[in-house]
Amino acid sequence: MSFNLILNSCKANSCMKEFVRNASKKTGGSTSNTNCKVRPKHRGWKVQDGHFVQSGNILVTQRTPRFHPGLNVGFGRNGTLFAMEPGKVVVTCEKFDPDWDHTWNRRVYGGREGQTIMKKYYNVIPEPQHSRFKLVDEV
Repeated sequence: MSFNLILNSCKANSCMKEFVRNASKKTGGSTSNTNCKVRPKHRGWKVQDGHFVQSGNILVTQRTPRFHPGLNVGFGRNGTLFAMEPGKVVVTCEKFDPDWDHTWNRRVYGGREGQTIMKKYYNVIPEPQHSRFKLVDEV
């Protein structure tokens, strides 16, 4: 059916209203999450209680200090806990007595003055050395 035939068959005003062209696609608005390819950080504890680790092994990756360094454990700049000596990992929950005169402790632990505050510590117990030492005088 041609356009001329349609024009001739109907009135001019009504035909022009029927042939108003609408947009075929929606307008492209901006989106906040355009590229959702952010890789997960895999934070958390990497070694459990009772496992043996070597020197330099990562024990915990964390953003805020949820776990604290204990015996033979180092604290990295990004909050990572790592073993400083080879040995067995022991996780302990110990009582923490903060210095209430310090402004940072008052801000973080405010309102908990009468309560006992417990913290989790990662410790690495080194393997016992062999007892086969000989004195130089005996040799």
